[in-house]
Amino acid sequence: MEAQYLLRFVRFYEFRGLKVARGKGQYLWDAEGRKYLDCHAGHGAAFLGHSRDEIVKAVQRQASLVIASSSTFSTDALEEAISSFARIAPRWSREIVFMNSGSEAVETALKAAWRYTGRSRIVSFVGGFHGRTIGSLSVTWNPRYRRGYPLLGNVEFKKFNADPAEISGKLPRETAAIIVEPIQGEGGVNPARREFLKTLREEADRVGALLIFDEIQTGFGRTGRIWAHEHYGVEPDIMTAGKSIAGGLPASAILSRDGVLSKLSRGWHGSTHAANPLIMAAVSAASRVLAGERVWEASSSRGAELISALNAELAGDRFVRQIRGLGLMLAVDLRVDPSPVIKCLQNEEKVLALKAGATALRLLPPYMINSQDVRWVSVGIRNCICRELGC
Repeated sequence: MEAQYLLRFVRFYEFRGLKVARGKGQYLWDAEGRKYLDCHAGHGAAFLGHSRDEIVKAVQRQASLVIASSSTFSTDALEEAISSFARIAPRWSREIVFMNSGSEAVETALKAAWRYTGRSRIVSFVGGFHGRTIGSLSVTWNPRYRRGYPLLGNVEFKKFNADPAEISGKLPRETAAIIVEPIQGEGGVNPARREFLKTLREEADRVGALLIFDEIQTGFGRTGRIWAHEHYGVEPDIMTAGKSIAGGLPASAILSRDGVLSKLSRGWHGSTHAANPLIMAAVSAASRVLAGERVWEASSSRGAELISALNAELAGDRFVRQIRGLGLMLAVDLRVDPSPVIKCLQNEEKVLALKAGATALRLLPPYMINSQDVRWVSVGIRNCICRELGC
C-alpha cells in the first residue's frame, strides 16, 4: 500500500550517479565512504566549504529561537544580517533586499529597474545566464533553456565583450536596464573586458538606464575580490548576489543605489521565505567568515596557483584551447565536449567538476583548497583528457 503512494522525484539536472553522504571543507564523501575533491560545490554555493562550523552553530542557535517569520516583522537575525553584510557590501550600495535564490534576485532587480525608469526594454548579452524563472529566463541567452516558454518581449541580446564602437551611442532611450555578468559563468567562464563594462556604464548614464551587475556566481570573494566588479573599477546601479552568501543555504541579496529598490512599494514584490531568520543567521555567519579570514585573498592566491598548475600539466595539449578565469572561478576550455572528461574526473580521479557553455570544464572549488588539492585536480584533468580523448 505504501509503495503505491511513493512520489517519484523529478530531476531537472542529469543525475550523476553519486549519492552524497557528508561533506567537510572542500571534500565530500559518498554513501560508500569514498572521498571527493569538490570543485562543483553545489554550482558554487559551497565556496566557504561544506558544513562550516561557524555557520552550523549559528543555524543551530537560531533554530532553537525562531525559524519562520515574515519580513513584515523584524528579528534580531535580520538586523544582524544587514549589519554583517553592510561591512562587506560595495561602497556605492545604500539599499538591500534579501530573497531566496539567484533567479528571485534577478526578478527583483528587473522589477526595480522597470519601476524606477518607467520603461520596459532590457539589454542582455549573448552567453549570459541569469536564471530560469520567466523574468530571469527572458534575459538568459541560451535558446535551449528558452525554447517552449512564452517569455517577456522587449529584450535585446547584444554581443558580450563587444568593442566600444559597437555600443557607444547605440543604446535606445527606452531602455530600462542593462544586465550583465562581470564574468559569464554558465556561458563558459568568460571575463568581461574593462573597456566593455566601462562603455556599458557610459551608455546607461547617457540614456538614463540602470546598469545591473549579476554577481550571483562571481561575488562574495570567489574571483579574488569581494565583488568581481571591483577588478574593473566600474560601479553598477543594482547588484545581485547569491549562491555562497549563506554558506550554502538558499539566500540571495539585491543591493542598489539610494532610491532604486525603494521604488518597489508595498505589495509590488514579496516572498514568503525572504529574510527567513534561520537563513539570516547563516548570512551573518558567512559574512563574518568572509571578512574575518579575508577569503578573497585566499581565493586570489589559490586561483593563481591552480592556473599555474593547470598550465604546467596541460601545456601543448592539442585538446585544450584555453585556461581562463579569475580567482577560483576557472575553466579549462576544450576543443570538444568536456562531458566525458567530467565523468572520468568523478569516477576515476574523485574530482567533481561541471560544464560551462559547450566546451568548458568549469572549476568552482571552496576557497580553502590547498597545494595537494591543486595537484589533485590538475593531474586528474590531465589524466582524464589522456584517458578519454588521447594524449
